[in-house]
Amino acid sequence: MADTKNVFKSVLRKPGLQLWTINKLQMTPVPEQAYGNFFEGDCYIIIYVSNDTTQSTNIHYWIGNSSSQDEQGAAAIYVSQLDGYLGGSPVQYREVQGSESPKFKSYFKNGLIYKKGGVGSGFTHVDTNVYSIQRLLHVKGTKHVTAKEVEVSWSSFNLGDIFLLDIGKAIIQWNGPQSNRQEKLKAVLLAQDIRDRERGGRAQIGIIEGGQEDASPELMKVMVSVLGQKSIHLKEAIPDDKPDQYQNSNVKLYHVSDASGQLMVQEVAANPLTQDLLTSSDCFILDQGGSSIMVWKGKNASEEERRSAMSRAVGFIKAKNYPPNTKVEVMSDGGESAMFKQLFKSWKETGQTQGMGKTHSVGRIAKVDQVKFDVMELHAQPKLAAQERMVDDASGEVQIWRIEQLELKEVSRKTYGQFYGGDCYLVLYTYNRANKPQYILYMWQGRHATQDEVTACAYQAVNLDNKYNGAPTQVRVVMGKEPKHFLAIFKGKLIIYEGGTGRPGVVNPNPGARLFQVRGTHEMNTKATEVPARASSLNTNDVFLLKTDAVIFLWYGKGCNGDEREMGKTVAELLSQQEKQIVMEGQEPAAFWVALGGKGPYASDKRLEKDDALHTPRLFECSNQTGRFLMTEVADFTQDDLDEDDVMLLDTWEEIFLWIGNSSNQYETQEANNSAVEYLKTHPAGRDPGTPIISVKQGYEPPTFTGWFNAWDPHKWSGGLSYEEMKSQLGDVSQITVSVNNIDLNKKSGGGAGSYSAPGGPGNIKPINQKTQSSSSSALNNGKLSGPVNSEQIVNKTPGQLPPGVDPDKREVYLSDAEFESLLGCTRNDFQRLPKWRQNDLKKKAGLF
Repeated sequence: MADTKNVFKSVLRKPGLQLWTINKLQMTPVPEQAYGNFFEGDCYIIIYVSNDTTQSTNIHYWIGNSSSQDEQGAAAIYVSQLDGYLGGSPVQYREVQGSESPKFKSYFKNGLIYKKGGVGSGFTHVDTNVYSIQRLLHVKGTKHVTAKEVEVSWSSFNLGDIFLLDIGKAIIQWNGPQSNRQEKLKAVLLAQDIRDRERGGRAQIGIIEGGQEDASPELMKVMVSVLGQKSIHLKEAIPDDKPDQYQNSNVKLYHVSDASGQLMVQEVAANPLTQDLLTSSDCFILDQGGSSIMVWKGKNASEEERRSAMSRAVGFIKAKNYPPNTKVEVMSDGGESAMFKQLFKSWKETGQTQGMGKTHSVGRIAKVDQVKFDVMELHAQPKLAAQERMVDDASGEVQIWRIEQLELKEVSRKTYGQFYGGDCYLVLYTYNRANKPQYILYMWQGRHATQDEVTACAYQAVNLDNKYNGAPTQVRVVMGKEPKHFLAIFKGKLIIYEGGTGRPGVVNPNPGARLFQVRGTHEMNTKATEVPARASSLNTNDVFLLKTDAVIFLWYGKGCNGDEREMGKTVAELLSQQEKQIVMEGQEPAAFWVALGGKGPYASDKRLEKDDALHTPRLFECSNQTGRFLMTEVADFTQDDLDEDDVMLLDTWEEIFLWIGNSSNQYETQEANNSAVEYLKTHPAGRDPGTPIISVKQGYEPPTFTGWFNAWDPHKWSGGLSYEEMKSQLGDVSQITVSVNNIDLNKKSGGGAGSYSAPGGPGNIKPINQKTQSSSSSALNNGKLSGPVNSEQIVNKTPGQLPPGVDPDKREVYLSDAEFESLLGCTRNDFQRLPKWRQNDLKKKAGLF
């Protein structure tokens, strides 16, 4: 126990990643150079502290497929003790090899490498200068890459995946002819990561395109010398593993108790769940259809119940006959994960305010007398724009068309703001940002419009979008679910009629008395919606307009305020020039009730203002690159995770964004739209299917989208490198300087055999000093230059001024570690983890570009 406390003292409570492996049932630190390498015979403990203001902590324990029960048990105990040591606030995760959660994989941007053996197999230290290596890595995945050591033989290959033949001084990437560009790009990044972390940057990378081996004869000589002659027929492509089900609507909550002296698990409720089902004196298990298990520990539950939460989850999995690799999360009362909270119909945080008295914050629309949005403030603070769901102060240009005979007919400006439930409309909003026009195209769908009209609305939106070269952001608006900005552009003059049409020349049937509910406190957030003209439609908290043949009654509920009454008067003037009569709740004249068909009960409970959802945004990759359409969640996402080849779905709870990459295909775009609708329908929290769905094109992102990303670079798309560009940067791959005659074909391959000391196990790291680096760096630049050079020889020099053999595009490679850090401000490892555009930016500032 004393040793354990000493280990825990080494836990750094600062943002970043820390890893330990279980060695002889003890926690042993893993050196940073080995992060991402996992031995199949071991268990690991991982701590991740987020880099945001919350600095939330996650604890994962990873179980290798060949690890022993003792090691697994020890890891689980350590995780429980670590949780207590860190105050019980971390969320605990159980990870099984091959079934890791997206959150876990997101920590290792360049991928995971599964290694044969374990700490008991002779893997005792990391040596970045060892070249007596021979292994074959099978690479899979496009967003989260995994590489598994396989038999060094052509029999391990297939036509659909990518394989890395690692022979120390050279890493040869073989791309299956059925692999796609994104898979190839990820494999190159992994090969570079192995080169830079395991070989100190001193290994060469060559690429062979499967099916075009004749184009790389020198590289094929090396592969044949190791693998023998290539067989005529390789195996067919292996289907990618089905990604985690991004949601499962079959959610159940179980109560866990040991009050009777034995563990009792009893079902409490099925979805949709509500937060009040959780009581702080007990523990609960949430079962998401068998796809994942979440354990919630009440703060007043017994110590035994809290301590054994993880083991009970594992026991629950066995009792339910779920697969042993089922994901498990354990969290404490008050420290719930974002995913857990999203499974509930509503979630209120401690201290969250309710009611009408919210504090006015910067940029938040409040009362009529508040100053309007400062447009530049929104542009300078995309996060504010995203949270407010407003791109500007709604003072831009508006143009409206109605679908008539399946064609577009422009609407008279006199009727702007009047929408009929039997119609569909296109509303084009134009505003300026950085002196350039920006566009939002709203597609408003009436509840009673025909399916042909709804389809025509979508078709005409595409035509209009094409006229503006794809620049507009498209927003699907379902009648009654109008987003904030849509309300604002009509300046309090938005009236939605339940049925009928606004087409000129068409006389709508006289419905008799009509009742309109008015909601809003100023011109930026007000709309009037027609509701059934009966007493049960009234609500004591709102203003209602009752239009009869003779008069318009303005009915003021007891719960409405002065601002709401003023907006009621404004809408009444728009609705009709008839005589107006104010009616206070409880003082209604008989004619009022007669028009409504008689007096009756209506909603009179004191209504609290709807809380803003506090849900964390989620990002999903939508792709058919594997041959079928799949949605895969991306954890802890950044702008770098937006893949130009795909469509990405961003769920901010009140809105769904579909980000369309420039290289995505039409099928993906269509299926992403269909999947967004299905995603809302099947969400376990009972989401509103009318939630706005917004289509955003790459390069035309509004601040309401970019604000959900911690740092958004509008110039990024011109700086990222494609697979082809990265491949060309590797130079002339035919000049690999490995001597075929020096390859020992009798050496055992991969795994824990031979003298190969690979990263991943515990132990001391041999430092790479300048002398060692110089003496073993003959592989630099295809053998043209050996050893580091003085920075003065390469900084701010033209290509013609560089020493012989220096590659102008890779000047940083020739620096010593000390000069590298001094000039670029980070270590080689940290530099390699940066996106290419950021690397180039640092190199430019350091005079190395």
